[in-house]
Amino acid sequence: MKRNWLITGVSSGFGYEMTKQLLEKGDTVVGTVRNTDRVKEFVEKYPDTFDCRILDVTDVSAVQQTVRESFAKHGRIDVVVSNAGYGLFGCVEELSDEEIDHIIATNLVGSIQLLKSAVPFMRKQGGGRLIQISSYGGQVAFPANSMYHATKFGIEGFCEALAQEVAQFNIGVTIVEPGGARTEFRYGSAKVANLMPEYESCHGFLNMLDASKGLAPGDPSKMAERIIESVDKTPAPMRMVLGSQALSATITRLKERIADYETQTELAASTDIKE
Repeated sequence: MKRNWLITGVSSGFGYEMTKQLLEKGDTVVGTVRNTDRVKEFVEKYPDTFDCRILDVTDVSAVQQTVRESFAKHGRIDVVVSNAGYGLFGCVEELSDEEIDHIIATNLVGSIQLLKSAVPFMRKQGGGRLIQISSYGGQVAFPANSMYHATKFGIEGFCEALAQEVAQFNIGVTIVEPGGARTEFRYGSAKVANLMPEYESCHGFLNMLDASKGLAPGDPSKMAERIIESVDKTPAPMRMVLGSQALSATITRLKERIADYETQTELAASTDIKE
C-alpha cells in the first residue's frame, strides 16, 4: 500500500533514514529541511515522490502553512512524523535563557503545532497516523539534560491526551522512544551549554558525545524500519521503545516510581474529605 508522509527534519538521523526507505519502496514523502544541500540526492533521484520543503519548526505560521499546503497538494497525508529536534546538554545553572527558549520552541512547541495543524485535515479525510519521535529521555531523566527532558516529558503528555481525543476519528498516535543511536543527534547536532567547573561531576555526557569514546548501540536504519512498520499496526501502539538498553532503563525507572507511589497510600488518603 502506497502512502503519503509528512516528515520534519529529514536531512539527518531518523528523518533521513525513514525518507530513504520510504522513497525506495515507492511512497511519497513531504520532507522538511532547513537546508536543501543535505537532501540533493532525494531531490534528484525522486522528483515525483519527494516534495522538499524549507521549514524552521520554531516558526508557527510556517508550520501551519507547510501542513496546509502538503494536504492540498497531495490530496491526503496518511502519516505525519514529528521528528525535528535536538539535544541540549548542561546543568540548569549553565543554561542561558536563549538556549532554554529555543529548545522549547523547537522540541515542544514546534511538535505540538505540527500535530495540532494536521488533526483537522486527518479528521476530515477519515483517519491517519501521527508519530512523535521522543526518546527514552521522555521517561528517564539524567543530570545535565534537564531541558531536553522537559521537552520530551512534555510532548509525551501532550500525545497521550491527543491520542484519546482523536481515536474517535480513526487517527492513531504513536510516541517513539529510541535509545542511543549512531545519528547526528549525538555526533553533530547536540548543543552544549557554557559549562561551569562547579558542575564537573555532572559532565559525563561529554564522553557520550565523543565518538572516539565509543559509539551508541542503536542502528538508525533498523530503528527507521520499526517506525515505518508501526503504521501497519492497528490499533496504533501508544509507545515504542527502540533499543534494549533504553527499554531496560525505562522499566527500571518506572518500577522505582511505582514503588515510591505505593508507599504513599496513607498520605494520599489523609487529604480526602471525609463525608
